[in-house]
Amino acid sequence: MNLLRDTLPPANIRTDVEVRARKPLFEMAATLFAESMRGIDASAIVENLLARERLGSTGLGQGVAVPHARISGLSEPLGAFLRLTTPLPFDAPDGVPVSLVFVLLVPEQATERHLQILAQIAEMLSDTQVREQLHAAADALAVRRLFTSWEPHLR
Repeated sequence: MNLLRDTLPPANIRTDVEVRARKPLFEMAATLFAESMRGIDASAIVENLLARERLGSTGLGQGVAVPHARISGLSEPLGAFLRLTTPLPFDAPDGVPVSLVFVLLVPEQATERHLQILAQIAEMLSDTQVREQLHAAADALAVRRLFTSWEPHLR
């Protein structure tokens, strides 16, 4: 079952994002989240993402990063996808700068479900063909279709 369908609303997808550092990237994502969630402070999102990043890079390799954080007051996991126009150094294990970023916020008392979502994001974005399709997608709607039509391998 694709857990990403309900996690990634269309309004939280941006293509052709121009940022030069992680903090502005996180600020852009936080703005998207704050617009769709009442009562969640964008600055708290940024601080939690930066705090998680200080524990170790969320760069997975192959030009992909999955920054994530626990957020007080959040009731369900929520994602945002940003495709960067200029790859951003992210301290990924392979040293490749990042251009595909899936930001995941989970409730403070997150359950096993958030680990399953992270695993599905990693599985999907580890596929070379999927990454190429995400890079080639014309707009946010095309990106959304890729995320909603993808199916994880049976476990």
